[in-house]
Amino acid sequence: PVSEDSFLVLTESGGSYQIPNMLLPSQLHNDGNYIISLSKLARYLGEMAEGLGVEIYPGFAADEVLYSDDHKSVRGVATKDMGIGKEGEAKDTFERGVELLGRQTLFAEGARGSCSESIISKYNLRQKGGASNQHYGLGIKEVWEIPEENFKPGFVQHTLGYPLQSSVTDKVYGGSFLYHQEPNLVLCGLVVGLDYENPYLNPYKEFQRWKTHPAIKSHLEGGTCIQYGARVLNEGGYHSLPKLTFPGGMLLGCSAGFLNAVKIKGSHCAIQSGTIAAESVYNSLTTGEDAEEKTVASTGEIDAEETLVEVTQYAENMEKSWVYDELKEVRNCHEAFSRWGVGGGLIYTGIAAHITKGKEPWTLPTPVGSNADESKTDSKATKPAKDFQPIDYPAPDGIMTFDLLTNLQRSGTYHDDDQPSHLRIKPELAHIPEST
Repeated sequence: PVSEDSFLVLTESGGSYQIPNMLLPSQLHNDGNYIISLSKLARYLGEMAEGLGVEIYPGFAADEVLYSDDHKSVRGVATKDMGIGKEGEAKDTFERGVELLGRQTLFAEGARGSCSESIISKYNLRQKGGASNQHYGLGIKEVWEIPEENFKPGFVQHTLGYPLQSSVTDKVYGGSFLYHQEPNLVLCGLVVGLDYENPYLNPYKEFQRWKTHPAIKSHLEGGTCIQYGARVLNEGGYHSLPKLTFPGGMLLGCSAGFLNAVKIKGSHCAIQSGTIAAESVYNSLTTGEDAEEKTVASTGEIDAEETLVEVTQYAENMEKSWVYDELKEVRNCHEAFSRWGVGGGLIYTGIAAHITKGKEPWTLPTPVGSNADESKTDSKATKPAKDFQPIDYPAPDGIMTFDLLTNLQRSGTYHDDDQPSHLRIKPELAHIPEST
């Protein structure tokens, strides 16, 4: 359990100022929370699910959405073909992907899941939901093993300021986290909003530089970095939630965008959305005349002629849940940082948290459907390099800071030398790398 909760503003000179917890939004308080391993929680829940008869296929990724013949509904997914060579040829180990069909397909792929994004685009779910463009952040994390005498059980620390913001008007959105987890681990990371203006900014190198600040370095000294990872985060929040349902399925967790960017947490919202989705689907498929007789548990097969329903009750139940209440309360905070910098963003967040509680009658993002909104994406925020000076990042020392290739070896990532590249330029965009 969390035993100590600290929020610091770091300065470029190596100093720091602690913000009293009483001045922080209640959503930033970690009283009663626990520091755990999310991967262990997922495995634990997976074992519980298997014990209830759920089939889990680890190592097989959904690669393609399967639609009905008229393309009006989703019938399931197909897994990726295995054993494909670098040039797309079938190797001796080739194995065709399999089709997984269902009466309802629930997409919980995380931020920018390929299948989820294709469905959002195909069915215009963002427009139908009246949502703004989604915004993203990059979270970079290391796990350190430290001497037991330096370990503080239950210690939690978040920071703003150095290295992303050096003045109250800086508009780079981001901050850090640092947790002490038993038996003697420190989990530390930096989240950088991808709507930064300076094209010379390198999120990975900013993270390495952050670790050299005395308020961070003191937690890691004498320790050893044992793991590294990075992932994208949804940061659009309440304003960027698309329509959640479509015939034959729905969007859950970060596929929909249920992440609280102020907290830098979304797992609690994702789990709750999964619970509400399960209840909504079960009620839908077991209600009505002869509903029980039509279940797969009764028939043992999928009826290919069945008209797949849209379980709109899921969206209605989510809107009534604490997930929407939590996201609505901080819905304008990200945009406040983008407009007025870290100083104005903090002031606005304080007002929203302590006074308006999310009930302010205005919306800060550009209204949906306006010409300005169409270009309001993270990539559009980047300004020409000629307007900035290159950032002189210090060379890694191999003790506290590391080059990217060294850390990749700690990520657990493995690729065959002859497998297809997972980063490919779309044919219609082939001219961009040549002209930019």
